[in-house]
Amino acid sequence: MAPETSQETTVSGGPGAVAHRLRDGMAQGVLSFPLTSFRDDGGLDPDGFRAYVADRLAASPGAVFPACGTGEFFSLDEDEYRQVVTITVEEAAGRVPVVAGIGYGWAQAVRFARIAEDAGADALLVLPHYLVAAPQDGLVAQLEQIAARTRLPLIAYQRGQVTFTAESLRRIAALPGVIGLKDGHSDLDRLQRLTLAAPEDFLFFNGAATAEIQARAYATVGVPAYSSAVHAFAPEIADAFFTALRDGDHGTVDKLLRGFYVPLVELRDRVPGYAVSLVKAAARLRGHAVGPVRAPLTDPSPADLAALGALLEAGLDLVGVAS
Repeated sequence: MAPETSQETTVSGGPGAVAHRLRDGMAQGVLSFPLTSFRDDGGLDPDGFRAYVADRLAASPGAVFPACGTGEFFSLDEDEYRQVVTITVEEAAGRVPVVAGIGYGWAQAVRFARIAEDAGADALLVLPHYLVAAPQDGLVAQLEQIAARTRLPLIAYQRGQVTFTAESLRRIAALPGVIGLKDGHSDLDRLQRLTLAAPEDFLFFNGAATAEIQARAYATVGVPAYSSAVHAFAPEIADAFFTALRDGDHGTVDKLLRGFYVPLVELRDRVPGYAVSLVKAAARLRGHAVGPVRAPLTDPSPADLAALGALLEAGLDLVGVAS
């Protein structure tokens, strides 16, 4: 008996059409990973999230990825996840692809996949599975199980305990519905082998933390597209960097790296979890109703928040925007 799939959702044009839309979007702008808005009491803030997502979309990203790592997928229950994806789809209104995060073991990932299908998402980003290390056959089987149970195209995410070999990449690329790979390891030797092993139309994404730091290096191995955490709070900076990189304006790229991105990474590296909580704090500094992070993450200390504010002001000044 074939695995059960949702009967309510059809993907217009299929995986190939979604991949084509993503490829076009990647050439036009950064990939946006919105934060999830919480109230001070820890509950989901749907109205705050809707306003925030609308603001992100107004900055013209290439695609939007709700309920992923930056969006604290790991802290959302299923009802909250449904609201987050639904709101994003409604606000995007077909203008850009919506790629929702799913994760944990394949059985739980499929539960989230079906919610995303019903909400109208275009594709799914398969976040690294929970806790355990696994052999290559298991990593491939994880995607096989998910792909067999959803109509939505899948993008695999290698990071943490998930690392694909070239042979495994060939196997997952041959699965119906698997259209791409997001890389968070920054092992460019291995990544080059993967790009050479993949079909010509397979998508690759730079998913390194603060991806702009390594964007030029990734581009040299054929992976120019990247996700931008900075877009979550300062799309003016993110877009200026993207444009300079695309146009070969290395002077501006270097200026932004030296004056903003490298200091941001140094601040991020002070405390585990700051890759999300600093981004959320910066969005609050810009006036967005995103609220605090959920445990086990913690909000920045007063000293680090002050440093973040000064850095944000400097970054905006570099691109000619009043803070």
